[in-house]
Amino acid sequence: MDFLIREASPDDADLIADLTCNAWNQTVAANSSGHHETSARVLDDLRLGGGFILLVDDVAAGSVRWLPTDTEHDIWEIIRMGVTHAFRGQSLSQHLLEAVIHHALGCDVTELRLAVRTDQPRLIDFYAALGFEIAPELEYSHASPQEPALTVMRRVLRR
Repeated sequence: MDFLIREASPDDADLIADLTCNAWNQTVAANSSGHHETSARVLDDLRLGGGFILLVDDVAAGSVRWLPTDTEHDIWEIIRMGVTHAFRGQSLSQHLLEAVIHHALGCDVTELRLAVRTDQPRLIDFYAALGFEIAPELEYSHASPQEPALTVMRRVLRR
């Protein structure tokens, strides 16, 4: 198995929307907005932040995006990370997250944040193993008000 992570471009908006919906299907609670991802939303995210696409043997298998926070552009929130069902169980999401961390370090980002849904507590240990810590004092700016409160985690890259 060969995998490649490449930076997403605006031309990838349809692909990323499809990847997100596939990754969310039967994995994330039905009330999650990720089930209704649109190309327009992806385009906005790529324009304001960025994203990566994961390819396995030249087949799109997952994606991740990031956005700077509204008030501090050197802090990024990681959003919509997912691997499609056909490629689960191979630790590929770890590679996506490591790619974001590496890219952020090259962009002078001071901190990365992400959020964990209450129905996916197993992800807390996964993210903690990659240096993220629970930050109860923080709010996730991309949280949907229709969904339960999220557990926000952060990884400080530099002070």
